[in-house]
Amino acid sequence: MTWGLVAGFVRWQMNEGYAVTSINVRLSTVKKYAALAFQAGAIEATEHALIRAVGGYTHKESKQVDEKRTTAGTAIRYNRPGAKKADAVSIPDATAKTLKTGNLNTPQGRRDALLMCLLLDHGLRCGEVALLKVGNFNLADSTMTFYRPKVDKVQTHNLTADTRRALEAWVESGDCPLLAEVPVLRGSTKGGALTTGGMSERAIAKRVAYVGAQHGLTGLSAHDCRHYWATRASSKGTDPFSLQEAGGWNSLAMPRRYVEDAKIANAGVKLD
Repeated sequence: MTWGLVAGFVRWQMNEGYAVTSINVRLSTVKKYAALAFQAGAIEATEHALIRAVGGYTHKESKQVDEKRTTAGTAIRYNRPGAKKADAVSIPDATAKTLKTGNLNTPQGRRDALLMCLLLDHGLRCGEVALLKVGNFNLADSTMTFYRPKVDKVQTHNLTADTRRALEAWVESGDCPLLAEVPVLRGSTKGGALTTGGMSERAIAKRVAYVGAQHGLTGLSAHDCRHYWATRASSKGTDPFSLQEAGGWNSLAMPRRYVEDAKIANAGVKLD
């Protein structure tokens, strides 16, 4: 590993249109491995110092990079690897409520309502939802216990009123499988009929985008729903430590950002 290789990796990602935040995360990871290699005697002190000097991008620089890409005609919203968007889709509270209640008169509508509740009321990641089994839910004490692969952690959430309502409708209709090890969300055909299999991450992503488009939210993703959940929780006074725990983050960096963004900048200013 050399500093030239690391610096070149950063430049390559930028030229390929990767999101600046993703570039920073990867650079940080490379530097951590470089530190381990230095401690093991695999690289020289001088090389390690040069690698440490390879810089990422600040928040201000990130915005400037995105602006330059847009000016240059780079449609980052669609051309970034992984279709990563520059900004989250904004979800009005009234629309979020509609997405969570859904059309409870059809099997697909009941499934979609539960899916959107898990995303909007609990901030689950797409992969976490795909892993949910029937046995993860307990209607008796209104909780769900689930695994978060990204942080290798099992958590328990109290079900919100909307989530419990959607889950009850899903179970009482007979649409929900009754075997504990079966996926709680069933797939569906283009005609709306439910299948016996569960929903993959790809299927969930496509369904969220479709349901969002039906309500005027173009390009809606599971991550947009997680962003809505964290933003709303912060605006209601949730402290960063509670948000970190509930959201399954390893560090306080992201929850702190949501809390800071939710603050009223001049709340402490007194003019009279």
